[in-house]
Amino acid sequence: MNAIIMDLGILDTMLSNIPDNLVSIIAFILGVALTVVVFQMITKAKAKTFEQDLQRQIDGAKKEAENIKKASELEAASEAIKKREEFTIESNKIRADLHETEMRLTKREDVVERQAENLQQRENALKQQQQEVKKRLYNVDLKDKQLSSIIAQQKNQLLKITSMSMEEAKELLLKRLEDECEHEMSSLIQRKVQEATETADEKCREVINTAIQRYAADQTCEATVSTVEIPNDDMKGRIIGREGRNIRAFEKATGVDVIVDDTPGMIVVSGFNPVRREVARLSMERLIQDGRIHPSRIEELVAQTKKDINHKILQLGKDAAVETNVRGLSNKVLSLIGALNYRTSYGQNVLRHSVEVAFLAQVMADELGLDGSIARRAGLLHDIGKAIDHEVEGNHPSIGVNFLKRFSESPIVLNAVAGHHGDVPPDNPYTPLVSAADAISASRPGARRETLERYIKRLEKLEEIASGFKGVENAYAIQAGREIRVIVSAEQVDDAAAMKIARDIAKKVEDEMTYPGEVQITLLREVRCIEFAK
Repeated sequence: MNAIIMDLGILDTMLSNIPDNLVSIIAFILGVALTVVVFQMITKAKAKTFEQDLQRQIDGAKKEAENIKKASELEAASEAIKKREEFTIESNKIRADLHETEMRLTKREDVVERQAENLQQRENALKQQQQEVKKRLYNVDLKDKQLSSIIAQQKNQLLKITSMSMEEAKELLLKRLEDECEHEMSSLIQRKVQEATETADEKCREVINTAIQRYAADQTCEATVSTVEIPNDDMKGRIIGREGRNIRAFEKATGVDVIVDDTPGMIVVSGFNPVRREVARLSMERLIQDGRIHPSRIEELVAQTKKDINHKILQLGKDAAVETNVRGLSNKVLSLIGALNYRTSYGQNVLRHSVEVAFLAQVMADELGLDGSIARRAGLLHDIGKAIDHEVEGNHPSIGVNFLKRFSESPIVLNAVAGHHGDVPPDNPYTPLVSAADAISASRPGARRETLERYIKRLEKLEEIASGFKGVENAYAIQAGREIRVIVSAEQVDDAAAMKIARDIAKKVEDEMTYPGEVQITLLREVRCIEFAK
């Protein structure tokens, strides 16, 4: 600017010496030049400022780019870490699946190896059997050749010795050959029958043991109580009533006999029907607790008790059906099943016995590949006739069959109910299963009980029956009356007669005695040969 001022001063001095017109032109030119110079200077300043701003923007853009780059790198690193973690989790999952698959394949390989070993063993066994068959065929061929040779020799000898014709000699030889073949065939049949019997016995024991082990229920012997405790002896007079009207009304309403004797603190309720006896017992207890003892009150309480007992019996039947998973039974059938709770057989509760027989029959049916539900249904219903055998004539299997026929029960179940004691022949495999389950439940220790007097009489009767046959020297009842050991005279009885005597003893025991389970007859025939060397 100073230079410009100095130049202007010089120009002013120069212009003072120039004419005015020329001065104006020069001034205009100088103004224009000055304007151009100023404009250029301003333009340069602006350009410099613009360049500085542009440089600042470029620097800011670079810094922002670096920041974006760093942020992108951080985000990329975070995403890489996240992907790496996801990859690690997925890899671990895949490794776990591969490990599990490897374990399954290992187990399958073990199973396949065991199956291969079993197949190898079977192949070895088959090879041994084939070798044995070849040996037997070779022996048979050898014996056939020997037999042909012997027959030819005998044929020649017979032709030489006798004057038989060819046809007569041939018939004689064929007869002898037939006799020999029949003897060998009988021996073979006897051996095969014995092998089959041993196999069947072993299988039966296995199935029965499995059934007993899988169903081992606790057995409680519930006897229907027929005695009622009273608070004092004065209550006996109130129970009897004036001229015995109370006790007569009670006996008429319940259908039982009430025994009031000198026994202190109790009275006895007696009756053949266990349900009526239970109704009478509960009614008597309610009367004693209520204290109002007169004929109208007796009839009212007995009616209410009958209603409660019938409801309880139906509920017991439903509970037993649910426990054994037997469906489709009507309420009448369920009521009879529940009534078995008040019925005992040698001290064994018949309802619990029926439930136990149902489960045992089902287990044995499952082991034999049969339908367990049918066996379970037949087992639950097999003793249903005992609920009404005091009201209907006949044995309890026939009573049960006649009752179940009214409800369209299946023929399989009807045959099992009718034949579980051997009264009718079985026509299906479920009847022997129910019979076996009934024997198992009745004969296991603790299931049934009997008095000492009856027990001794039963043993004596068994020994008496066995001793009554000719040739029997001694008879002993052992194993709580479940087996009879019979010793016969070897001089009077041969082997064939011994078998017949054992069968006759078993038949007579079945016809003349009543007992739980079954009784085994073991007959011994001993031959002793004694000689002295002198």
